[in-house]
Amino acid sequence: MGVRTVITGGPGTGKTALILELERQGYYCFHEIIREMTLEAKQKETGALVNPLAFVKDPLSFNRMLLQQRMQQFEAAGQLQVSPLFYDRGIPDVLGYMDYFKQGYDTEFTEPCKRMRYDLVVLLPPWEAIYQQDNERLERFEEACEIHESLEAVYRKFGYQVEALNPGTIEERVTKLLEVLARYDEQDSAGGT
Repeated sequence: MGVRTVITGGPGTGKTALILELERQGYYCFHEIIREMTLEAKQKETGALVNPLAFVKDPLSFNRMLLQQRMQQFEAAGQLQVSPLFYDRGIPDVLGYMDYFKQGYDTEFTEPCKRMRYDLVVLLPPWEAIYQQDNERLERFEEACEIHESLEAVYRKFGYQVEALNPGTIEERVTKLLEVLARYDEQDSAGGT
């Protein structure tokens, strides 16, 4: 199994573009699943243009389903013999959003975060120049900044060192990400000897 690298951050920070470029370059990537779930939730529910966690009738069930799908991605990676592996969001992202929306949770949500660990967490900060709302990205930029803070806090709460990947072209971001990954590999090799 390869090095598990989560690419996370608030909405509209360029995560998907980065994942698509990594995939184009031949890296194995797990895609974000919330966009499809948001479309499905919007078709079933009516409400203001906000994150689906704020307008679905049963946010806990929605979060549980999201958690299960992220756990399935994590488990599927265990069967792969490729390295590195990239994820567009990780299991703790579920809790980061729940914290932002002030939704309670118990060990059903925290235990997978403790047990299913990623090797690297790369955080893309808010970037107003590229931020756009659309049919699945429903937050205003100010809300996206608050979500960013909530996500960073939850990863740190679970003991992750979070690497920031600053704004730049896709090529610059891929180069920087691969440098972070190489540094991790060097540290991991040194620690394993």
